[in-house]
Amino acid sequence: MADTLQSQERLNLYDNFVNVNSVDPSLYEKYPVKRGLRNNDGSGVIAGITNISNVHGYLMNEGEKVPDEGELTFRGYSIYDLLGGGDTTKRFGYEEVAYLLLMGELPTQDQLDLFVAGLDAQRGLPDGFTATKIMSTTSPDLMNTLARSVLMLYADDERAEDRSYDHEISTAISLISRLPRIMVLAYYAKRAAYYNESMIMHRFVPGQSTAETILSMLRPDRQFTPEEARMLDIMMCLHAEHGGGNNSTFTCRVLSSSDTDPYSAYAGAIGSLKGAKHGGANHQVLAMQAEIKENVAHWEDDDEVASYIAKIVNKEAFDHTGLIYGMGHAVYTKSDPRAIICKEFATKLAAGTEFEAELNLLKSIERLSPEVILREKGTNKDMCANVDMYSGFVYSMMGIPVDLLTPLFACSRMAGWAAHRFEELVSGKRIIRPAYKTAVKRKDYKDIAER
Repeated sequence: MADTLQSQERLNLYDNFVNVNSVDPSLYEKYPVKRGLRNNDGSGVIAGITNISNVHGYLMNEGEKVPDEGELTFRGYSIYDLLGGGDTTKRFGYEEVAYLLLMGELPTQDQLDLFVAGLDAQRGLPDGFTATKIMSTTSPDLMNTLARSVLMLYADDERAEDRSYDHEISTAISLISRLPRIMVLAYYAKRAAYYNESMIMHRFVPGQSTAETILSMLRPDRQFTPEEARMLDIMMCLHAEHGGGNNSTFTCRVLSSSDTDPYSAYAGAIGSLKGAKHGGANHQVLAMQAEIKENVAHWEDDDEVASYIAKIVNKEAFDHTGLIYGMGHAVYTKSDPRAIICKEFATKLAAGTEFEAELNLLKSIERLSPEVILREKGTNKDMCANVDMYSGFVYSMMGIPVDLLTPLFACSRMAGWAAHRFEELVSGKRIIRPAYKTAVKRKDYKDIAER
């Protein structure tokens, strides 16, 4: 394919790419266009109503955006309460959160037990799926494998085109259950294909929570501590849902509004989450943090840390974009509750370990970045750390490979995507179809001999 394209360079396939696809920026102001479905003040254009969750980060006062402390609620319940208010001994919560998102109410113990049993019963994959669908066509990016695997599960579902509510629920439960297994298998298939490592295929252990299942299948020796499993469970809860306007969830709702099948809608959401501006942002955060760690000799020295942050802000270091990854959010202004919870639990786990100094460095980056940006750029914008500031660090403490960071996000968010698909099917009623204004004037057609 590449050779064919190179032979056609005379057709300006490359040279004209930017010119052909450029739109005059002034037109966005002239018409006006809500680029990225966002208002000029950064707030999102209201495109729907949802009962599933609320992401609160600011107030509107007489048309002005006023910063506020961040709040995240699932079906009206605060994320702080759902996670036990900082209690590290609380039982695993992801299954309870998934039930709440899907069913709209907190489960009784009997309801939760039945739900967990349903998840447990679905963890197996169709016969031959691992060998023919995962191992035979490995991908360098696991998100591609996840999306492809979801689409392939369509073929094993005799009711794939059934839009009945019972089938929608059973499909969602099966994917919530299966995605973690697919993720781990895809990881080891990639390691075997690209790095000549062993293909590890542990059987899942009946009765384990989703977090325990992931760690058990991922670790070669299958060993993990209760604290590690609880931390992973917390991370999955934090990523389970984040409103209807985030890119992957909105993608799921857009596809669902067309009356496509659930597998296509969820695969589309996975494809969206893969993007570097969405779920893939955690990789940029980790890379930036690694560069700071390498170039700052004394992590506890605020002046040294601030000096290197200034280099990044002034486009003299890291990727030369001037962005401090892990800082700032489209909605949250003063605080991101997910980052607060993540940092709180990470602090407890890192205390007295070799990870404590690194965590303190991340806290310094969070604390110093707004000051540096104000000093270097004169920007006094309310800016808080987002969940990505600490999530990669937490995963590294558990020895979870970087390759799995975004796939873990997908496994967690599957519950939220399903909830939004359900709501779109029942309440959406219309295909989502925003308008685009053409910038091209009518042209007179010329015969090919006259061009």
